[in-house]
Amino acid sequence: MKKYHIISIIAIAVILSITTALFMFNNTHLLRAAPNSSIYQQLEKFTDCLQIIEKDYVEKVPPKKLIEGAIKGMTSVLDPHSTYLTKEEYKEMQISTTGSFGGLGIEIGLRDGVLTVITPIEGTPAFKAGIKPGDKIIKIEGKSTTDMSLHEAVKLMRGPKGTKITITILRKTEEKPFEVTIKRDIIHIQSVKSMYLEPGYAYIRVRNFQSDTAESIEKALRKMPSLKGLILDLRYNPGGLLEQAVEVSDLFITKGKIVYTDGRRPEERKTFMAHAPGTFTGFPMVVLINGGTASAAEIVAGALQDHNRAVIVGTRSFGKASVQTIRPLSDGSALKLTVARYYTPSGRSIQAMGIVPDIKVAQILPPKASTQGGNFIREKDLKHHLKPQGKVTKGITISKKAKDMLKSDYQLKYALDLLKTWEIFNSSKKAA
Repeated sequence: MKKYHIISIIAIAVILSITTALFMFNNTHLLRAAPNSSIYQQLEKFTDCLQIIEKDYVEKVPPKKLIEGAIKGMTSVLDPHSTYLTKEEYKEMQISTTGSFGGLGIEIGLRDGVLTVITPIEGTPAFKAGIKPGDKIIKIEGKSTTDMSLHEAVKLMRGPKGTKITITILRKTEEKPFEVTIKRDIIHIQSVKSMYLEPGYAYIRVRNFQSDTAESIEKALRKMPSLKGLILDLRYNPGGLLEQAVEVSDLFITKGKIVYTDGRRPEERKTFMAHAPGTFTGFPMVVLINGGTASAAEIVAGALQDHNRAVIVGTRSFGKASVQTIRPLSDGSALKLTVARYYTPSGRSIQAMGIVPDIKVAQILPPKASTQGGNFIREKDLKHHLKPQGKVTKGITISKKAKDMLKSDYQLKYALDLLKTWEIFNSSKKAA
């Protein structure tokens, strides 16, 4: 027998011994009651297959490759968000969550076994190239994505800034697949941006939930006193840290549940509550969502909706109501595992259903001002017009970017009009 073959069989024997020992340690009562239990039989079948492949397969295969393949196969029958990460893949994942990297700027997942775009990240090359939530990526540089793992796909799509990549997209609204060539860039996401849309009406965009998201929103709100209304934009937000979703929700909710999780292990069953101190109240809110709003972003939208703290406007969200944890393994690899489901304060599970907006508003182009008879000449446009006297209200300076956004973003314009209507009705009620 060849030396390599002997080593391989020894490695398999060691793995089997450890697996059997752990199984017996954790399930002594089960083995005592049923020596030929189904789990033990399956372990025997697993080792039989390893030995047959080791002995009879046309080429020699390293035992590590066989074991990793077996683990990947085991996780592939779970949900789309559970997976085994090799040492290299685990390092790649850490880079994507803690630093900047060259890539396209899309959040992807598996839907019915097909590589699918959850959302393009705003401002990135993928977003600018017109990639949309729900797009199916069927080829990367001509290579079929059938049976391709998420991490293999991510690895293929990342690369140095300035290099190009061609992906083939299948979109529901298109009759046949089409190719999109995108130039990679450094992906570095600023979690929060804020501005005034009009005096008293603020806009806060949350792109994802990072370690400082809640703190950034709180700082922005403190610079915006006496608000008449706030629009919280969670569109194209793929999620992020559960704790940050809770903290962001807590900024607007005074009491009660924010979210609760339920898993098999007691430590995964948690309830997160709101606290009155530090809460921002006294103004109405609109939350914007769409099909790219996922995970942690859905926690925030669901909590504000259940507490009647905000009106949800837009289109149905993605529908990911599960919690994952990373379990590092001894050799530097890791297991990313779904350990719990989460529920909104009222007990709703939005898994595979999404958050249904209170007011459904599709993203359409707003009508041109010219068609509405809006190009009037006013007093201020006349030459030598009289300057105002007496008490003149000096409003907050509105940036050109805010004005441009309102012209091109129908959902945002609708949300602002809704907030302003609120103020008009409240004023009418007080006058009566």
